[in-house]
Amino acid sequence: MAILIDLQNVSLEGAERTILKGLSLTISGGDRIGVVGINGAGKSTLLRIIAGQLAPDAGQIRRAKTLHVGYLEQIPHLPAGTVRHALGGGWEIDAALDRLGMLDAVDVSTDHLSGGQRKRVALARLFSRPHDVVILDEPTNHLDLNAIAWLENQISTFRGAVVLVSHDRFLLDQVTTRMVEIDRGTTYVHGGGYARLLEAQAEREAQAAGAEQVRRNLARHELAWLRRGVKARSTKPQARIDAANRLLSRRPDAAARDGALDLSVETPRLGNTVIKAHQVSFAYPGGGPVLSQVSLELGPGDRVGIVGPNGAGKSTFVNILARQHEPTSGTLKHGPTVVAAYFEQGDGDINLDLTVQELVAGPQGIPGSLADVALMKKFWFSGALQQTRARDLSGGERRRLQLLLALARHPNVLFLDEPTNDLDLETIRLIEDFLSQWPGTLVVVSHDRTFLSRTTDRLLEVHPDGSIRDIPGGIDAWIARAAGLAATPEGPGDVPAGVPRGRLLRDAEKDMRRLERKRASLGDKIAASADYREQTLLATELEQVVKDLAAAEELWLSVAD
Repeated sequence: MAILIDLQNVSLEGAERTILKGLSLTISGGDRIGVVGINGAGKSTLLRIIAGQLAPDAGQIRRAKTLHVGYLEQIPHLPAGTVRHALGGGWEIDAALDRLGMLDAVDVSTDHLSGGQRKRVALARLFSRPHDVVILDEPTNHLDLNAIAWLENQISTFRGAVVLVSHDRFLLDQVTTRMVEIDRGTTYVHGGGYARLLEAQAEREAQAAGAEQVRRNLARHELAWLRRGVKARSTKPQARIDAANRLLSRRPDAAARDGALDLSVETPRLGNTVIKAHQVSFAYPGGGPVLSQVSLELGPGDRVGIVGPNGAGKSTFVNILARQHEPTSGTLKHGPTVVAAYFEQGDGDINLDLTVQELVAGPQGIPGSLADVALMKKFWFSGALQQTRARDLSGGERRRLQLLLALARHPNVLFLDEPTNDLDLETIRLIEDFLSQWPGTLVVVSHDRTFLSRTTDRLLEVHPDGSIRDIPGGIDAWIARAAGLAATPEGPGDVPAGVPRGRLLRDAEKDMRRLERKRASLGDKIAASADYREQTLLATELEQVVKDLAAAEELWLSVAD
């Protein structure tokens, strides 16, 4: 394939740190390159350099003649006028708008579009024009799963090169042929997709740990040599003394962030009743029904994912479950022990003029107290960030602040609406690990298929007619159905034909985690109860959970062998 863009030893210095150091990267036709790194690492900066919008401090960039580059920014810009004026006509345009859920908005002014609508129109515009290189900065934000499937197809069938920044691991693993990892200015280029990136990171960490152990062993020997006494040391070559001192003073590289994200919080015990919705309907004033006669019961430890097309009412459904809105008809009840927290899209009710420490303290607290400082540091808010106004935080920092404020309430029920937007992969994985062990009840709206697969064990789909339906088989079955793949069971209790071994292992692990949480919860309830009849009922339920857990472990072992 012809070389389109060639970067050689590209470096860029920021105000306080090195952003890129000695990056060499060749982009050819047919390349699918993913770019990853923590928030603030320089991913968007690298995209701007590749697009020709920013000049590096050092290095060379060569571009093919008559190169046409298409660039989708995180906050895209559209020309003034209607959506139709911005895109033009043709069946391809209309087909793209239909898949992106924007066909009914062709006569709407681009000035009146929401951020998510602007992203979808900008994507349709980008792929409707001829380009040699397409650059995408977080393209899946605000897209539903159908729209993401459309985007995957566009990337896969595009004839030129694609460079994208994304936190969507499923997308990265499906479409990328190489990965660029940015870590404290140093860049690592890995062949293969996201899975190969993880393997390379693990190999690098193992090598670093081995090198540090060697350094420590050498340092111990050199330290013993230096301590043999002034007289003995004076007879040794000065060069070796200098080398020993350098070895002793050297330290392993500092972590990219100060400590691990610590999400541990106290969780009040949940009773048997968590949320009960009976024949709930909802409509905005003057509008049609968003929800229609929905009945749902959630218990302690339930993990529920919510999917559906954009505009179907997913966020409205969560708002009602969280009691942010009252139903138009029907009843919704929270159990007496429920302590709920809501992690919503956008900035929610955060006062953007307040500083991080003022928001954490709340209206009754004293900003900057020792307890608050410790809490902020657990969420990577240290130093000047604590005195930074919320409006001056990056998108990822603001989302992390929202999570901090939600968990500071010590909830036992969490509502998460698109929690992965604007977060980097490291933070998302840490949140997934936290939620996998968290004992409370979880309701999450997300388009992130990996996140849903790792954190939920029940999937509900919101339909445009206002109905809510269970998706048998969870997110993996939903993806297969959306792709037109039919996974048909071979018999009662049999594994669906063609299911990959890795997926079976993930499902079995998810079942084990869920049952372990339920076993622990029932044990706590039995210990806290003074009612003999209640203890007997709980013990019977616990016995069944232990049996189910043993069966899940047996399934995991049979698949793993």
